[in-house]
Amino acid sequence: MINFFAEDSTFKLKNKLQYRQWIKLVVKQEGKKLGALNYIFCSDAYLLHINKTYLQHNTYTDIITFDQAEKPHTVQGDIYISVERVSENAQTFQTDFSVELARVMIHGVLHLMGYDDHKEADKLLMRQKENDALRLLTHFIPAMLSLGLNTFQNDSPTSKV
Repeated sequence: MINFFAEDSTFKLKNKLQYRQWIKLVVKQEGKKLGALNYIFCSDAYLLHINKTYLQHNTYTDIITFDQAEKPHTVQGDIYISVERVSENAQTFQTDFSVELARVMIHGVLHLMGYDDHKEADKLLMRQKENDALRLLTHFIPAMLSLGLNTFQNDSPTSKV
């Protein structure tokens, strides 16, 4: 089950069904099972509070992921995404907001599947997985083709975590 919520934000995700189908496929392709997955779209201030409270980091970020899985090979957790930070990153990376949002959304799922991005080799693998997933998204939301999702290379920008 994949849920979408907003906290301290008026953001509403469009194409929820298609995003659900896409995320389920990415999880399945990795040989994992999908448990409850909650996306919480929020403000910078809300995510900063979470970052300070739970991670003791006094910095803005675009995403924080909490793994809630109790069974092995299960993807389950809460993914908090700052809509403001995603918007700013889209401008910085000169990409469309929808593309950056999808990248951050799947970035959180990849973390829940065990991928990390602290070492350079891990970052490259994470970026490759993100790009592979973004290309898949065009099958569910064809309008994303016009944003260039089918042409992603492994050196495209990635979200900062």
